[in-house]
Amino acid sequence: MKNSNVGLIGLGTMGSMLALNIAEKGFHISVFNRTTEITRKFSKTAGKLSENITPCETLHELVTTIKNPRAIILMVPAGSAVDEQIGTLRPLLNPEDIIIDAGNADYNQTNRRASEALENGTGFLGIGVSGGETGARYGPSIMSGGSKQSWDRVSHLFEAIAAKYDGQPCAKWMGEEGSGHFVKTVHNGIEYADMQMIAEIYGIMRDGMQIDARECSEVFARWNNGSLKSYLIEITAKVLSTKDIETGKPIIDLIIDRAGQKGTGRWTAIEAQHLGAPIPIIEAAVAARNLSADLETRRNGELVFGPAPKILPKGSLDLDDLEAALIAGKILCYAQGFALLSSANSTFSWTLPLPEIAKVWREGCIIRSSMLNDMASALAQNPIENLIFSPYFANILKSKSNTLRQVVTSSLASGLPIPALSSALTYFDMMRTSRSTANMIQAQRDYFGAHSFERFDQQGAHHGPWSD
Repeated sequence: MKNSNVGLIGLGTMGSMLALNIAEKGFHISVFNRTTEITRKFSKTAGKLSENITPCETLHELVTTIKNPRAIILMVPAGSAVDEQIGTLRPLLNPEDIIIDAGNADYNQTNRRASEALENGTGFLGIGVSGGETGARYGPSIMSGGSKQSWDRVSHLFEAIAAKYDGQPCAKWMGEEGSGHFVKTVHNGIEYADMQMIAEIYGIMRDGMQIDARECSEVFARWNNGSLKSYLIEITAKVLSTKDIETGKPIIDLIIDRAGQKGTGRWTAIEAQHLGAPIPIIEAAVAARNLSADLETRRNGELVFGPAPKILPKGSLDLDDLEAALIAGKILCYAQGFALLSSANSTFSWTLPLPEIAKVWREGCIIRSSMLNDMASALAQNPIENLIFSPYFANILKSKSNTLRQVVTSSLASGLPIPALSSALTYFDMMRTSRSTANMIQAQRDYFGAHSFERFDQQGAHHGPWSD
């Protein structure tokens, strides 16, 4: 019988949690996984929620158990797997049905799939879902892209399962084509940078100040009651306080320093380069993860050159200095992310709602932070202007930037690697420098390639008297 409100394909970690969330909110859902045993196991372990779940062993069964017009969510790995799944599913659907790609996806691929869906006469949405396993289960942040008509048909379901902030669902239509996945990509880039800066501050405490994990945990827990209140600061405190069951040692001290990634931060850096939008903090964070992966080379480097001193001179920095530096770095990082979104609006003729994006990120997602309320207000007043120039955040940066400089210079002098924090400071200094050194670059370009340059005292394009 056709009694399900929606279908879902792909019962991995995120897919299974999202399906349980949907079932718990009172929707009937049909589920399918390529491995039948996974589908059966999921249904058996769903408990009372199994009453709202119809497990299906074939795609045909899945399609026939969903009410018309159908909406089917794909939770499969990014790339060719999505295209293969769409290819096998589309012949079973009617023109008014909607395919919803809710996994991580390159927005360029989402643009293509949206165009193909239009040609084939079926609906298509590309939806960014943030919040990890817990968010998917109990309320994620949802960023939708695709036709407004398709979104309006399913928005009630996604608003029901989304995280809530003051009763408002953190689910929003961002615009046409791949705009939802683009916003999710930028979200993940900010996530990379935020995590990297936190890790750098932790490194200053651990190596520069010789503070143990327990005390570090107490510091982050204290910071989570102030301006830095956010999900990432909260879980950092919890990570640092957790002990290994077998050894009783802090688990953080037993974890190999080789960070993994799924590539979404790299997508952010690539798209920023295409758009000519500077995001040096995010790019530094991506590079830091890549460097962390090459553990053997780093170990060899320490053997060849010796370890950096790392321990800070006594009294050179205190914990308040580190808090101020992290606040400044966080503002600069988010400002770069929103500037990238603004560049996408200009280049693609999109209308990404920047204030609403800040609101969608207030709950459910990994980068949720108390700062996002003020960012939403600043963007509502001037969505085009860089966030660092809004009066509220400009005043914070005026009061914290010198401390950021002190933290960066002291850390670098002691050999503490802080790529994201130092990039944040350099970005800030470049953004307040009216006379840069790019005149030298223009002179060089004209010398070797006759590219021309502009002059302060004359109009038009000019060439230098380089000939001998």
